[in-house]
Amino acid sequence: MNILSLFDGISCGRVALERAGIKVDKYYSSEIDKYAIQVSQKNYPDIIQLGDVKNIKLSTYWKHTNHIDLLIGGFPCTNLSIAKKNREGLAGSQSGLFYEMVRIHKEVKPKWWIYENVASMAKDQKKIITDILGVEPILIDASLVSAQQRKRLFWTNIPNVTQPADKKIYLKDIIESGEAVKEKAYCLTAHQKDFINDFIKRHQGNYVFKDKPIRIASIGKGGQGDRIYSIHGKSVCLSANGGGRGAKTGLYLITGGAKRTREGKGKTLEIRKDGKSNSLTTVSTDSLVVLKDYFRPLTPIETERLQGLIDNFTEGVSKTRRKSLCGNAFNVDVFAHILSFIK
Repeated sequence: MNILSLFDGISCGRVALERAGIKVDKYYSSEIDKYAIQVSQKNYPDIIQLGDVKNIKLSTYWKHTNHIDLLIGGFPCTNLSIAKKNREGLAGSQSGLFYEMVRIHKEVKPKWWIYENVASMAKDQKKIITDILGVEPILIDASLVSAQQRKRLFWTNIPNVTQPADKKIYLKDIIESGEAVKEKAYCLTAHQKDFINDFIKRHQGNYVFKDKPIRIASIGKGGQGDRIYSIHGKSVCLSANGGGRGAKTGLYLITGGAKRTREGKGKTLEIRKDGKSNSLTTVSTDSLVVLKDYFRPLTPIETERLQGLIDNFTEGVSKTRRKSLCGNAFNVDVFAHILSFIK
């Protein structure tokens, strides 16, 4: 099968094809991020890099060569995602590249095609895309096949695609090191804002949860990057951007870490282990001191696992860049599930 992947990123489409058992003859990639290309070429040196999607023309690449069997397009969500204020939608310079994808689709006329974007886009933008492509999107949450809550819309002409089975995977199943705060679970109180009080006074270090991220506390200004989640739920959606202590991944309460100190202001948390029992106290100091139990963002390997990639798939660039590249990627197992319906 000959593949053309637009906005290819780190080539998760290629990984998904392998996982679905589909033989790849030629894989063409359109990508401009040099770090994404570096990772892609490290893992798949045979990928044919085409550069900017705006410069791809049928007469240049396929008029006298093999046809394209599958066209993949994870077009930019930058101007569509709810994470961006004052969204311009498809009129934006990045998400507007959707129209370049449509142009190439008309030129290439692939047998199969799959296009993906965020589920949080405005209804009018979703309707525009749906009307142009002529099919209704399928909403699939990667939480069914991974430890990450990641809702995405897929427009495809592959027939009879159903929802994947729920594998019941949680953060605790994919972290590199650490463990649950307690072996047995306690019930979470009705109001999550009472968690710290429950943890301190009732020693309830674990709890019953739903299949979604479980927010248990905040530090600093309490923005998205400063919110703390449990490893017994799903991770928040990986992001290519974002700030705060938990930029790109979120912060998670994990047992079994090394001593760590972070400077800050205002009310923070001090967690210590005295050899007899765990204790958590709130203190007003200028630093967050963590001795045994600690909050941390996810590691690059953990973000790879959230997207269904093998460990160190993105190795070769900085740790921050690795997380960003994963935030921009397809979830491999969701994509492989859709591809499994090709007959």
